[in-house]
Amino acid sequence: MYGRKVKLRFLFVVLILITLILTTFLILKSLEENVVYFQSPSEIKSLSEIDKSKIRVGGMVKKNSISINSNEVIFIITDFKNEINVIYSGAVPNLFAEGKGVVAEGFLRDRNFFSATKILAKHDENYMPPEVKEALGEN
Repeated sequence: MYGRKVKLRFLFVVLILITLILTTFLILKSLEENVVYFQSPSEIKSLSEIDKSKIRVGGMVKKNSISINSNEVIFIITDFKNEINVIYSGAVPNLFAEGKGVVAEGFLRDRNFFSATKILAKHDENYMPPEVKEALGEN
């Protein structure tokens, strides 16, 4: 029916397609474990159920909200519409301060309380993470 050349070309094209599909699947599967979703305090307040996966919460550190204990930092992140209490154990970045932008990575305990495992502060006066800028712009 078909010649030997046509069958070899068809087999070659099929092998390339299978390889591309398998490679894409493996890349997406490995990235799935490392994806961290960004949410603002307003988005967290509107959640229907609390997910126990790692997320990032971003906004501004509320003025007069930072409380430093022996090994914990407790503060409030606000998007000027809603707020969320954050607790963090560890050293905070030098640029972490009241009234400045911050992104906290960690786990939600409930809609009002966030346990951070990492704190990210902005670089300078002009920089704000795009997610935070977008979330603040919506409010």
